[in-house]
Amino acid sequence: MNTRALLAGVFALTAALLAGCAGKPPPANWKMDAVSQLEHAQQRWLEGDGRAAELALGKARADIARSGRVDLLARAELAACAVRVASLDFSPCEGYERLAADAAAEDRAYARFLAGDWNGLDTGLLPAHYAALTGAKEDAAARRALAEIQAPLPRLVAAALLFKTNRADPATLALAVDTASERGWRRPLLAWLEVSLRRAQASADTEAAARIQRRIDLVLAGNAARP
Repeated sequence: MNTRALLAGVFALTAALLAGCAGKPPPANWKMDAVSQLEHAQQRWLEGDGRAAELALGKARADIARSGRVDLLARAELAACAVRVASLDFSPCEGYERLAADAAAEDRAYARFLAGDWNGLDTGLLPAHYAALTGAKEDAAARRALAEIQAPLPRLVAAALLFKTNRADPATLALAVDTASERGWRRPLLAWLEVSLRRAQASADTEAAARIQRRIDLVLAGNAARP
């Protein structure tokens, strides 16, 4: 099980930490605990519960620290940053940056990918579904590559990076909104709806702006109604 498989799914770190493939002993308890907490942290963040996400991430960090594996801790920090990018949060991945010296080559490449630094990036070190995206020379080709990404979280990450580099068109925004909506991921859904709202307002499309605002209001009301 390689690192390219690691970042291919919704919960990027799970496959790598659960590297107890066929014929190998089952993963140690700390790995199981770390994976569980990382999955919980990512899900809570996407759902909009930042406090619960940070608590779970802290527990995952503690579990990984028990192993002394700085490289895996760096990878965990990247997994946490990926969900933030998917929600259009492009703040520096400081947790990873403190550990970057011990990161694997694949993780260093993925960090560059998340930062939008694709010039000269070795796409062979990235998950396969990002190769066409990073290698696209034209905006239209990049958007086609985005549409071919099947996994929801990688699709949102890719859409966010196209937005960051000013290559997102209305179809990109619509795809991101639909992806977040289908999964019930409140945080990225609100982020993408806000971007869509600003674009509708900038183009004086009052009908579209009103429709998007109703969706935003519904999401906010639904969150307020939760116990």
